[in-house]
Amino acid sequence: MTVSVPMTRALLRAALLCSTMIAMPAMAQTLTGSVADASGTRTLEGAEVRIVELNRVVEAERDGRFRFADVPPGSYTVRVRYVGAEPETRSVVVPASGTVDEHFALRSADLGARDHEILVVGLAANQASALSQKRSADGVESVLSRDAIGQNPDQNVAEALRRVPGVSIQDDQGEGRFVVIRGLAPQLNSVSINGARIPSPESDSRALALDTVPSELVESIEVKKTLTPDMDADTIGGAIEIKTTSAFDRKKDLFSLSAEGSYNDLRDKWSPKGSMDFSKLLTPDFGISGGFSYYRRRFGTDGVEAATWKSTAAGVAYPTQVDYRAYDVVRTRIAGALSLDWRPSDTTTLYVRGIANSFRDDETRSRLRFNFSPAPSGGDADSAIFTSGAGSSKRVRMRREMKDRTETQNVYSVTAGGKTEGGPWTVTYQGSYSYSEEVEPNRQDTVFDRRFQDGSSQLTVTLDGLDGQNPRYSVNQPSLFTDGSDPLSKIQITDGRSRDRETAARLDVARDLPLAMGTLELKAGFRGRIRRKDYDKSFDAYDAVTSGKLPTLAQGFVRSIGDKGFVDMNPAVDPLSSRGWFNANRTRLVRNAYDSDSNRLSAIYRVSEDIYAGYGQFRLDTGSVRVVGGVRMEHTENQLRGNTLRTIQVSKADTLVVTPVAIDRSYTNWLPSLNLRYAPTSKLVLRAAATRSLVRPNLSDMAPRSQFNSVEGTGQFGNPNLKPYKSWNFDATAEYYFASNALLELTAFHKEVNDFIYNNRLSDYVYNGVTLTSVVTPQNGDTAKVTGIEANLQAALTFLPSPFDGLLVGGNYTYVDTRATLYGRQLTLPGSSKHIWNASLGYEKGPIQVRASGTYRGRYLDEVTATGDGDVYVADRILFDVGAKVLVAPGVRLTADWINVGNEGFDRYATGTPAGGRRLIQHESYGWTVKTGVKVTL
Repeated sequence: MTVSVPMTRALLRAALLCSTMIAMPAMAQTLTGSVADASGTRTLEGAEVRIVELNRVVEAERDGRFRFADVPPGSYTVRVRYVGAEPETRSVVVPASGTVDEHFALRSADLGARDHEILVVGLAANQASALSQKRSADGVESVLSRDAIGQNPDQNVAEALRRVPGVSIQDDQGEGRFVVIRGLAPQLNSVSINGARIPSPESDSRALALDTVPSELVESIEVKKTLTPDMDADTIGGAIEIKTTSAFDRKKDLFSLSAEGSYNDLRDKWSPKGSMDFSKLLTPDFGISGGFSYYRRRFGTDGVEAATWKSTAAGVAYPTQVDYRAYDVVRTRIAGALSLDWRPSDTTTLYVRGIANSFRDDETRSRLRFNFSPAPSGGDADSAIFTSGAGSSKRVRMRREMKDRTETQNVYSVTAGGKTEGGPWTVTYQGSYSYSEEVEPNRQDTVFDRRFQDGSSQLTVTLDGLDGQNPRYSVNQPSLFTDGSDPLSKIQITDGRSRDRETAARLDVARDLPLAMGTLELKAGFRGRIRRKDYDKSFDAYDAVTSGKLPTLAQGFVRSIGDKGFVDMNPAVDPLSSRGWFNANRTRLVRNAYDSDSNRLSAIYRVSEDIYAGYGQFRLDTGSVRVVGGVRMEHTENQLRGNTLRTIQVSKADTLVVTPVAIDRSYTNWLPSLNLRYAPTSKLVLRAAATRSLVRPNLSDMAPRSQFNSVEGTGQFGNPNLKPYKSWNFDATAEYYFASNALLELTAFHKEVNDFIYNNRLSDYVYNGVTLTSVVTPQNGDTAKVTGIEANLQAALTFLPSPFDGLLVGGNYTYVDTRATLYGRQLTLPGSSKHIWNASLGYEKGPIQVRASGTYRGRYLDEVTATGDGDVYVADRILFDVGAKVLVAPGVRLTADWINVGNEGFDRYATGTPAGGRRLIQHESYGWTVKTGVKVTL
């Protein structure tokens, strides 16, 4: 705080001083107005408004309003442009006194269409809205409008964003979860809702899982790939800004209802979904808007995983562990948003906006695990045969497990603020509070563990299909394998809660200075962000009883899961019986104190992160040339709390020594940026940018949590001394708007990322006088380089003869080349795909809309080994979906979608393993999904 407050005061004084250096025009007045579509339905955000004689340009804001201050009296030509609309030019007389207020209603550029259809409804209208906002932006960005998001069968914000150039997503059981921008990991992006930064509910990452936010509540999504000084600087990939609806977004009231059912073929289940949204102007200057969404998705996942690949002297490749898994999942997403907008005067606009999201994941997972101690007794290029024998080194071990858990993520945010304009001055102000949590109460893991050796328990297991992604097993004694004599090995009960809260406030002051040709805006501001994150966990492991023996699987725990899974996994563990037995016998169970306490105490932490920022910025706009530059300062203060756990031997028993650790630290970063925009014609926009940004380390990585075992020589350490990622970012873009509603875009970018963070694996590491043979800790690397290109085409082919004038085509391709040195090797950055593309073909004519789209993400590095033997990659993935909408009556539309048409799965594999070649790590299948629904708009 001692750094940022004087800095902010100095910037404000500089802005005031500069404002006195240019004389105001004599008797200057204010020209205001608004832009809407010709039907009077919606405002047209991003419309360009120009005073031709003064070469002054502004863009309409989300309520359609625009404002020119300090306009000398006289007669002027005002021209308004909007993508997909006919430009409107009007003569305006500014008198010697008073304010002039002009309202523009734009018509379609397609003279054969009704005005309201092309500008505010349908595929082409959505594209026009997004392109208008993109064209008017100060930097490089992409925009998704509300209705454009609704045209695709995307279940959440993450899936909607995969349509954006340079963006791919990471899935969780077939549903989009995390967003990757330009090949950079999700934690290198920032996410805001209505200007409030949203912290992550998860305990181990900064990345916000965007499957928590339903797409139905979103008015628009902006992905900003270059920064200006008035923006938070903690992003390297891109800044994602989600906006919910405002009552001033529309000129007419809105009320809509939608109902939908979806069917998943893998589990033969139907899932209900419904949403409602509304917007109501109670008076011309006060309105309320909001929405509600409910989705209960029932589906399943079948999977197989393998680990620790080896090879025999005879060349038989085999894994030492194989898991078969079958998930039954119910995901319930409930969300609501509400906004109040008030215009108490012509110069002030105030708002309060809130959103609440609850994402509950009920999951039961049946798992059949094999552990093979002996090397295979036989096999070939595609199979391995394991036979148990005498001695512990020749065991075939089988575990039947059940995970029964409910995990809930809650994300809330409320923002209040406004804008006041007076003469050449504009003051904006905002306060916000965001809360995220992840709660996992009373999770139960039940394990039945059986070891086959020689004699009557001898077993031969044959694995086939080891050179592919779906190996199968067979046994020589099926009755022995399935008789249910597996003894209960352990029960684990977990209660976890991660909380992350941020309170923030900002104040921005801007002064417009009219020039002979154009405008210079000077701007300064301050922002403070107070963040608190903590993780609490209780963990109890039970592996014995005070009297008698632990039961076997056949003693009341068996259930059949039918044909779920890739292989026969019966008999499976019944979750209800497991919980019932645990509750009835809790007093007899013996808690494993060492396992329980070490698991809990090594996990918990408390971290605070306070950020105080100030900036100074100028914006020079001469009509064809715009320059936005300045510098931002961010001062960061951390308080870090955790535990150091040491395992020692006391009376031949493992014993924990726990030491609380508290560390405080602070640092300051100066971050300059410059954005150039040149529009030599109405069809061509050229951009270039050089910016400096940072991303702070994961709070969980900085927490001083350490656990080491001096007996085994192993350790895992947090790193309170981690430095933030720091990046120089360079962008160059050419945008060619070659038709009334069409864009061809090419972007080149390069990033130099210093101090990137990775998990380092160390050997012979000395800690507190103890030499550890194997240690894992996050550390800063050197410099990573990211270079790429983006190509983007979006076009409504209205210039073609009928009936082809209803076609819309879209596609984008991104090439990303990343380079980083890890363990002395040149590698791509983890999570970075080299090739990403999206393509879509739509048709809109009369009451019918039809769309087909595909998205592709190339393979990426997922896990890195110190030697390169066994680096893990996620395989490339291509998804196709098709959909149609039919207007059957005024305001009533039927919808149908088919998702994951090709039944594409998910694959991870290892390369360079001791077994050689490409080897299975994980394979999952999700099936395809169809949706049908109806939407009614009043």
